[in-house]
Amino acid sequence: MSTDTTASVSTHILDTSIGRPAASVAVTLAARSGGDAPWTALGGSATDADGRCKDLPALPEGTTHVRLDFDTETYFASKKQAEAQQDAPRVRDSGAFFPEVAIAFAVTPGEHYHVPLLLNPFGYSVYRGS
Repeated sequence: MSTDTTASVSTHILDTSIGRPAASVAVTLAARSGGDAPWTALGGSATDADGRCKDLPALPEGTTHVRLDFDTETYFASKKQAEAQQDAPRVRDSGAFFPEVAIAFAVTPGEHYHVPLLLNPFGYSVYRGS
C-alpha cells in the first residue's frame, strides 16, 4: 500500500500463448533512490494460480525507481516438461527466448503502480495498469 512518502507496486502475468494466467513465476523486486544509485534487492515472491503476486515487499521511503525481474526461463521449462508428460503433439517450440524479463520504471511517492506482464515464449509486453 502506498503512503504519502512511499509508492507501492503490484504485478500479474498473463501467458498469451495459452490465454491463461502464468502461475508459479518467480518475481524479484529491487529499488533505488535516484537514477545513479545502486539497486537494492528487496525480496521476491511468485505468482499464484491467478498469475498475481500479492505479497511483494514494501518499497522503502525515498524510492524513485523500481525493477521487477521475472524468471521466465524456469516457467517455460516447467511448461515444456508438463507438455512432454502429457504426450501432447508439439506444434511450436515452447522454450524461452527471453530467459528473464526485467522491467525498470520510475515511481512517485503516494502512487500505486500495477505493472502487468503479457508473456509468450517469443515476446512480451508491459504497461502501467490500474
